Amino acid sequence: MLDHLNFELITPTAAIHRKLHGARAKCLQRLIRLDMPVPDTVAISSATVRAIAGGQQPEMARLLEYFGSWPVISVRSSPIMPDWGGPGTILNIGMNRTNEAFFASRLGSEAAAALHLKFIRSYAVDVARLDDEMFDMPNLTVEKALAAYEDETDEAFPQEVEVQLFNVLKSMARAWEGTSARLLRMSKGAPENAGLGLVVQRMAFGMGKGESGSGVIQFINSDTGDAQEVGRYKRQSQGRDALSGGQDDTMYLTQDERGPSLEESQPEIYTELRRLGRVGRTGLREEMQIEFTLEGGNLYILDAVSAPRTARAEVAIVTKLAHDEIISREDAVLRIEPRAISELLHQQVAPKAKRDVLAAGIAASPGAATGKLVFDSFAAQTSAAQGEACILVRRETSPEDVRGMHAAKGILTERGGANGHAAVIARGLGLPCVAGATDLDINSKARTVTAADGRVLAEGDVVTLDGTRGQILVGSVPLIEAGLSAAFRELLEWADEMRDIGVRANADTPEDAKASMLFNAEGIGLCRTEHMFFGEDRLTVLREAIFAEDAEDRAAALTRLLPMQRADFRDMFLIMAPRPVCLRLFDPPLHEFLPTTRAGIVELADAMDMSAREAQARIDDLGEVNPMLGMRGVRLGITVPEIYEMQARAIFEAAIEASKEGAVVTPEIMIPLVSAKREVEIVKSRIDAVAADVMSETGQKLEYRFGVMVETPRAALRAGDIATHASFLSFGTNDMTQMTYGLSRDDAGRFMSEYVNQGVFAEDPFLALDQDGVGELLAIASERGRQVRSKLTLSVCGEHGGDPESIAFCRSLGMDYVSCSPFRVPVARLAAAQLAIREPLEGDDDLEFPEEAGFVPQ
Repeated sequence: MLDHLNFELITPTAAIHRKLHGARAKCLQRLIRLDMPVPDTVAISSATVRAIAGGQQPEMARLLEYFGSWPVISVRSSPIMPDWGGPGTILNIGMNRTNEAFFASRLGSEAAAALHLKFIRSYAVDVARLDDEMFDMPNLTVEKALAAYEDETDEAFPQEVEVQLFNVLKSMARAWEGTSARLLRMSKGAPENAGLGLVVQRMAFGMGKGESGSGVIQFINSDTGDAQEVGRYKRQSQGRDALSGGQDDTMYLTQDERGPSLEESQPEIYTELRRLGRVGRTGLREEMQIEFTLEGGNLYILDAVSAPRTARAEVAIVTKLAHDEIISREDAVLRIEPRAISELLHQQVAPKAKRDVLAAGIAASPGAATGKLVFDSFAAQTSAAQGEACILVRRETSPEDVRGMHAAKGILTERGGANGHAAVIARGLGLPCVAGATDLDINSKARTVTAADGRVLAEGDVVTLDGTRGQILVGSVPLIEAGLSAAFRELLEWADEMRDIGVRANADTPEDAKASMLFNAEGIGLCRTEHMFFGEDRLTVLREAIFAEDAEDRAAALTRLLPMQRADFRDMFLIMAPRPVCLRLFDPPLHEFLPTTRAGIVELADAMDMSAREAQARIDDLGEVNPMLGMRGVRLGITVPEIYEMQARAIFEAAIEASKEGAVVTPEIMIPLVSAKREVEIVKSRIDAVAADVMSETGQKLEYRFGVMVETPRAALRAGDIATHASFLSFGTNDMTQMTYGLSRDDAGRFMSEYVNQGVFAEDPFLALDQDGVGELLAIASERGRQVRSKLTLSVCGEHGGDPESIAFCRSLGMDYVSCSPFRVPVARLAAAQLAIREPLEGDDDLEFPEEAGFVPQ
């Protein structure tokens, strides 16, 4: 037998530790310290529970001594962290013929028999693993239930309390050690060897003579976080029966015109519950949901858990607790899960909405939207012009689709992954996106989508896109609106005071810049300037430049684009001033701006005054075998210098115009896809020459910063050379991940889940930065770059900039800022603050598991 010291009666001074006995045990001790009427409770350590799972038996008689001569008890799970789960509670352990007879005199024979029957059924199903249907018989009695158990198991139902309790403990311990339970809690962050504590508590029956029953009460609205008394009470019941009972046999807590209430029938009990709620809020530093029982008019508090709440409610709760000086602002910031606040930034499918799932894919951009299916950009723009919401459906998107993506309310693709073209653009626009929906057959010619179950939807049919879950739902589904509350903004202001790494936004247009300001980004870390060319008037001119026969004709066409780009840059500088704006010069291969459809080619041929055949031939000439590794980025800037020179002039002239309007502007010009020092030298000399020309022409002095987007492994390895000509290096981790892995971010979705499931990759490297491989390149580049230029500015401007774990890695390298899509900026701000707060706390057990924070499991 195990030493009796492996379990401990919970008293105000008992040595109860969350790491040893679990969160529920520690919470019950805090309730006792607050003088709440908690029934006698014993905590069993996780080491003892593990030994019980192995068949070792504690000293049962000594454990039961804590519960008197007629012990009837319950057992609840007590994991270290709330969301790790655990076996369900078992009530009324100890009920047998002898105890039933004893409690019949105290509670009444009907109540005692009901308690006994309830335990038999629970024991049979949860411990003996029998089918619950065996008890589905008319007029079930204790004797019938015992007989059914014996018939099924060929042995009598155990009458000894010690045997009952040990079998319950062993069953719960082994359930925790099971494969399914272990995998489930590991998916929630638990270590593989996580232990389980158990608590054994004297029953408060909730059934019998006098006012008896059970209920649950909380003091906030779970959806909004506003103060509100919420709950139910049910007479002659136990546990959480009040929450599952029908309206006919449950009571409201407060006076309610819909039915009877505890406040009216038991005003003194109701008043005491409210008092205990206030005591618990202050003492546990949390809004709690309290489970209570009345036995013969006496009130008992059985348990308390964090009141369930949405992310919106959680923000309201923690800011109010901080204002009331119950918790610190640092604690308030730490309590919000960064990824969960996406719920606040986007529309979401209502939690209780009925879902008719047509297909599922990758949850590439969060939020939800309802609209009619459309299959190309023209249809999307037409729909938007008519005031009709639409969902753009493509097999995969390309830059040619950007205008349609701007017009749509959501984006659905058959191909692509979480960091493919559709996903990145959607996140930047704040649109929901489901990518890689391979179960759908998208027929762009027929303008239909066919699901795996054979259902066919055509253009104009209405769907709801849930980008948070990665689902396509048939029809219009109820949505809840985004909620950028005052509490949310205030919490992020607190976070800004605490973080020690900058957060910028990736913004490609003046409209994106306004969104960045809405989320208080500290500047623009990446403006993909080519996205400014997708207006119809601009795209035609750009295509003329691409088709130009020589440099002179090309420059002439680009001269028409110059005022358009200059106006965009000026607007961005004015919107963001005095915050910095980093402008990446033209990056994609030229063929991406050329039409791919017959209609588009004919339209281009008309504009260029040539035949469709000639236009097609020119398009074919510009095609590349592997365009993403071909003539793009700085390679275009060197071989077709007119494009970069036009953009540089537009930037400098826009900066001077904005400065005349009072804006403080120091543009940052960044060149992409660098792999050699000489590339940087050539482009920088040309840009410097353009700057000199503009200053000479205008008589105005201007300053600018020149930098490099590090995307290729070679650029990372040669960062020391490159830094001699650059004042900043910004890591484009999307492309760097592609090149380091030799992995297409658009195609990886087809097999990535299988790779993660089989442990090939711990996580999709396009979602969480690969710190071992890609991260080592970042570390090498950072070290070599700063050896040459000590004040070299370092940043990440890929989508990893919005991932909390990736931000932690960037901080460890001493980077100056991260940059991400505007709608991920709040996530990054909060995550960065939490990292700064937690850093001094590492290794402090009391702070890692704050003994006074009321986070306990359901």
